[in-house]
Amino acid sequence: MDRTVGTFIVAAVILLVIVAIAWGWSRRKRAQAQVVIPPKPHLGIKPVADPVEGSYVSTTKAGHPLERVAVHGLGIRTTGELVVTDGGVIMDLAGREDFLIPRRDIVSVDTTNGMIGKFVERGGIIRITWHLGDTLVDTGFRARYAASTTPTVDRIRDMIEEAQ
Repeated sequence: MDRTVGTFIVAAVILLVIVAIAWGWSRRKRAQAQVVIPPKPHLGIKPVADPVEGSYVSTTKAGHPLERVAVHGLGIRTTGELVVTDGGVIMDLAGREDFLIPRRDIVSVDTTNGMIGKFVERGGIIRITWHLGDTLVDTGFRARYAASTTPTVDRIRDMIEEAQ
């Protein structure tokens, strides 16, 4: 009998934690309802480099690496590819809708060692700061091969300089 009661208590605690996480996530989504949907890639833009395989880390509010943007699937980590094009940067994501970071909206690009729940070696995550409507956000991407990080950052920097 003692084991059964203990099992029920543990199950209740686990269920309570799951419900609390779901409630918190839905509250965050409601609070961020004003964040616009990121643009979709469109025909006519051409890649300027080979796609970079890796992991989409997340999109957070700029300067707040622990404040995930929950709406429009931007807060969910997944595998994918980052593609630098003449029109901006495409996040080609596995199991989710791709989105475009338009060239004109990119503010800066650099590297970091961590964003919400993902911490790696120094300079291991490409961080693109850009305007998503009226919201300034940081989007993180970790290249599968470290040798791809610096050339990708340089291409995006060149794109920013050309746009100015």
